[in-house]
Amino acid sequence: MTATDPLSHRALALLRATAAGRVELTCSSEPDFRVDNLPCCDQPAARLLVHAGLVEPATTAPFGHWLPAHLTTAGAELLALSTPSAAA
Repeated sequence: MTATDPLSHRALALLRATAAGRVELTCSSEPDFRVDNLPCCDQPAARLLVHAGLVEPATTAPFGHWLPAHLTTAGAELLALSTPSAAA
């Protein structure tokens, strides 16, 4: 993914869920996501968000542990740009 590639609706939904504190990820090089304690249905999209630097673990833990996820600054900025404004 590059800065010019659009995110899918599902990837944007994962960013919104992360911003709302509903996402956990595993501490690994290819993290798995859970949303509302349920496995994410699109792990490739979830991993894309991590590898693109939009989502990261909120803390550190041993390999394989589940951690809260949070948006990086880049993820928050991208989410803000992709959210329609109320004035529009």
